[in-house]
Amino acid sequence: MTRIAHLIATINRRLAASLAPLDGLPALALRLYLVPVMWMAGSSKLMHFQDTVNWFGNDDWGLGLPFPTLMAALATAAELGGALFLAVGLATRWIAVPLAVTMLVAALTVHWDNGWQAIADPSAPFANEQVEASAAKLEAARSILREHGHYDWLTASGNFVILNNGIEFAMTYLLMLLALIRTGGGRYVSLDYWLGRRFQAGHQCAD
Repeated sequence: MTRIAHLIATINRRLAASLAPLDGLPALALRLYLVPVMWMAGSSKLMHFQDTVNWFGNDDWGLGLPFPTLMAALATAAELGGALFLAVGLATRWIAVPLAVTMLVAALTVHWDNGWQAIADPSAPFANEQVEASAAKLEAARSILREHGHYDWLTASGNFVILNNGIEFAMTYLLMLLALIRTGGGRYVSLDYWLGRRFQAGHQCAD
């Protein structure tokens, strides 16, 4: 048993060593996935900034947050700036922190009451009452469209769905950002890596 464990450990070490030159690719993939997500979110807030401020501050139909103008500006700046920093892998760990906080706040304040699912699917796990009720509504909408609309044309680009707006996407982005806080921008594929190497080389020359 000890020999088997030793063999497995040896294989794992050799595999890790052989894959070491590629260990920056997962961080790069996470960054590039998140760039358009953050850019689109920030751009939407910026283009409709006053609506964003009203939504942040309104107690009845919004989030009811204090200092809504400041909060909206911070969220917009974090998402737009975060997209740019993630794109080049600069200050990756630092920018991932406010973005992770933004995703956590969004999950808890905007999406929490809708449950887990982003797209309503009664057959999937974690389907709450809201999701289960969507099945009848979706079928009614399809029936109306089949009878009174060009259903084949309307569904040519994809099936109709009901947006449940649950925490699924926000939590997914949060987990990706937490991973970047741990890994950084990635070896060879980020400015963080090359700036770190240059700083280290300059420090060694100074010594």
